[in-house]
Amino acid sequence: MDEKFLKPYDAGNTEKRIYEMWEQSGLFSPDICIEKGFTDASAKPFSIVLPPPNVTGTLHMGSSLMLAIEDTVVRFQRMRGKRTLWIPGMDHAAIATQSKVEKILEKEEGKRKSDLGREAFLQKVNEFAESNRALMTTQLKALGSSLDFSREAYTLDAKRSLAVRTAFKQMYDEGLIYRGHKVINWDPKGQTTISDDEIVYEERKGKIYTFKYSSDFPIAIATTRPETKVGDTGVAVNPSDTRYQKYIGQTFEIKDFAGTPLSIKIVGDDSVDPEYGTGAVGVTPAHSMIDAEIARKHSLPTKQVINEYAKMMVETPALKDKKVAEAREIIAEWLRNAGLMEKEEEISQNISTAERTGAVIEPLPKLQWFIDVNKPIPSRDGKSLKELMHEAVEKDGIKILPDRFEKVYFHWIENLRDWCISRQIWFGHRIPVWYKDGELRCEIEAPEAEGWVQDEDTLDTWFSSGLWTFSTLGWPEQTKDLETYHPTALLETGYDILFFWVARMILMSKYLIGEIPFKTVYLHGLVRDSKGQKISKSLGNNVEPLEMIAKYGADAVRMSLLVGTGAGNDSKMSEEKLKAYKHFANKLWNMARFVFDHKAQNPANIETPKDKEYLEELKSIVSDMTTDIEAFRIHLASEKIYHYVWHKFADVIIEEYKQGLVSFATLDDILETCLKLLHPFMPFVTEEIWQSSHKNSILTATRWPM
Repeated sequence: MDEKFLKPYDAGNTEKRIYEMWEQSGLFSPDICIEKGFTDASAKPFSIVLPPPNVTGTLHMGSSLMLAIEDTVVRFQRMRGKRTLWIPGMDHAAIATQSKVEKILEKEEGKRKSDLGREAFLQKVNEFAESNRALMTTQLKALGSSLDFSREAYTLDAKRSLAVRTAFKQMYDEGLIYRGHKVINWDPKGQTTISDDEIVYEERKGKIYTFKYSSDFPIAIATTRPETKVGDTGVAVNPSDTRYQKYIGQTFEIKDFAGTPLSIKIVGDDSVDPEYGTGAVGVTPAHSMIDAEIARKHSLPTKQVINEYAKMMVETPALKDKKVAEAREIIAEWLRNAGLMEKEEEISQNISTAERTGAVIEPLPKLQWFIDVNKPIPSRDGKSLKELMHEAVEKDGIKILPDRFEKVYFHWIENLRDWCISRQIWFGHRIPVWYKDGELRCEIEAPEAEGWVQDEDTLDTWFSSGLWTFSTLGWPEQTKDLETYHPTALLETGYDILFFWVARMILMSKYLIGEIPFKTVYLHGLVRDSKGQKISKSLGNNVEPLEMIAKYGADAVRMSLLVGTGAGNDSKMSEEKLKAYKHFANKLWNMARFVFDHKAQNPANIETPKDKEYLEELKSIVSDMTTDIEAFRIHLASEKIYHYVWHKFADVIIEEYKQGLVSFATLDDILETCLKLLHPFMPFVTEEIWQSSHKNSILTATRWPM
């Protein structure tokens, strides 16, 4: 018996060595698996991309759950003999990364990015990103992720940059990308646009004010933002509302509204609910996407009154350059003093804030780049991007697990607006458009002639990560990898980025290469603390995965995340669970020691009546687990093998072997099968045990029991 079994299992002295052995074998690459004869060249492919972690980030329990699920499925499919490819990569996370470096620069050197200039600042950002990429790779390996690092990608590397420019030009040439003045979500702190999906809604206390613009204005309106009302150009009412019908079409000139003249036209619009509030809506085209649409339909002018720093830009001395919160009080007080305020009510309201900076979003009219999601596309049989996204799930067979999220997906598509893809930051993919003498050129490569100046803006990070399933396989080149492994078999990620990323990958893949990006979407839930609270540093309940791996071992962390956690469900993490699965790893180690010790004694192999019963039962376990993992019921499969090993193999079969009721051959067979069944879930301890009795083979490249 191997001397290491004389001591308890030591994950800390095992895991790094085992992972290095796996890497040296090259068996995480399907090409090496074929070359070494483990996988047949004609075998069915199984491919999956790693949702690229932000290059600024560190491993947290949510990403650990993601990695545990994906690695379990990947190891299972590899053991099933498929051409299994799991592609690693990182996301440059433009806004988050630039913001991080700006803070470091200001703290350590007392400088702003403008002090360095664009090129020097970007060099610092890239250096920071590269050092973090290496750190994240170390963390991925710590959890046992069997990724093919020979194919590692980065959303900002040369190949992905070419893919981004190619995609942009193709969409621009077909009229799907356009530049226009529209109301967008502006982050006054980050000084950039953000998408609808990057908004975080916070419940805060506020007021709703009901007032009239002047004493002779016939209609009262209500608002939570009086500061925007100096930018009103209309009032919308429902055409069927008998209270206001006679005013529709009339324009009222108001000489003084808080020191600002207004011209207000009454328009009839079916979108107005006559039962809500006063049944009339003040239209502020420059500072509301909904109002901008009403203004477009009724040809109302747009009047911007708030600037990019969330300050008032009207000439009225009492308001000029005031922050919006201050201006709100000034205008409210003016309404009270003028006798125009009819009612003030305390309310709770959802405030739009920027996910990265926490700033309150200001809707502003700006010249930006957009993707048209409603335009018929000639190259796609006249279907729009929204229609392509819809049919991907409804007709093309993308399965979303759990299926309740399909309704959520369809609802999001139905309400999807044109996607603002430009960002006013330096780090990221610069928009491949050049200007010269009033001319605009969209090119994959910079124009050779002198005098062309590239657009200053960069692309939304989700534009590049939307290409992830096929850009990582070599697109726009028609590579062997792209032909073999796309569409990918599975996309596994958190349900919280269904719209950020999953939907955008479907949009890009369906349009650019005419096929779905993946066949199944598995959405995992949030990892919470033992009380069910969201894990966060501010609550002091943060559970650091690397600390837990060092304390309990990666196998214990994986099992504590997997057992009992179905698709789409939040789970609870506690050190009690981690201790329990560390104990399980030790139990498995001791069971293996018992079997190996008895094997060294050359036991007689006399078949017993129990042998067939237990081997048939184990066959049934294998069949059930195979079906479960194929159907992505990872939580059920992990629970079954855990209970079988502990409560049947350890508590019953080994005890009956001691009594002579089970043969050693059956005991040995069951241990070997259990190691194979446990390997996708607990790869380190199973591989370490396997190596002790199978010196010339690697468990990760051993066939799944049939």
